[in-house]
Amino acid sequence: MIDLHAHLLPGLDDGPATLEESVELAQLLAAAGVRTVAATPHVRADYRTAADEVEQGVREVRTALQGAAVALEVLPGAELSFEELGRPVEELRRFGLAGNQSLLLVETPYLGWPLGLESTLFELRLAGFTVVLAHPERNPDVQGDLARVERLVGSGTLIQVTTSSLAGLFGSQARRTGLELVAHGLVHLVASDTHGPDGRSLGAAPVERALGDASLAQWLTEDAPAAIVAGEPLPPRPPRSPRRRFARLRRPSAS
Repeated sequence: MIDLHAHLLPGLDDGPATLEESVELAQLLAAAGVRTVAATPHVRADYRTAADEVEQGVREVRTALQGAAVALEVLPGAELSFEELGRPVEELRRFGLAGNQSLLLVETPYLGWPLGLESTLFELRLAGFTVVLAHPERNPDVQGDLARVERLVGSGTLIQVTTSSLAGLFGSQARRTGLELVAHGLVHLVASDTHGPDGRSLGAAPVERALGDASLAQWLTEDAPAAIVAGEPLPPRPPRSPRRRFARLRRPSAS
């Protein structure tokens, strides 16, 4: 698996506090079948992570994993809040997901829907960025209106759903929404969003179990993330499994 959302770097956010804890988490990821991970610390008001800190943290973790014989490739990145997207373009590029300077991982808030989100993402596209929107399935506004995500995907945004959401660890609403987004072709990658050895689902196996579709799980955890990292077009999506039926895309009911 290629996991493009994980809080692996020590001491930068609410992920591992020490380098030893980072190594422990890396060992868990590798044991779950992850071969490449993007270290994506928060960049937001409560965690003022600098690009220099990300770059230094990646170097330190790579060195520690080599010493511990952990076979896990670590790539740089960051998870930027909506409020941080007004930074200068050159600064944003230093937070590029998996080292791709034209790719940004943007955090969906857990409450509320940012005013101006669509226009801000449009401006980022004009500046040459592709946005990966992280875990929208956990947002109540999305849970009530999946067409919000449909519009973003239609304008070029990529969507990341969290493994633990599909596995039901974040509740039935997040699970249902995540599965519906996948079923309607609105998800481009699944990632752990792990913050430590906290019981979150890791690796591709939980994704395959949740979807009941090995080909689609492979596409979401390996094929599409590999193309995203390489800056290449996404490979063809596997056809939907005939064993599963899904309702039409949910939109808010008229009042």
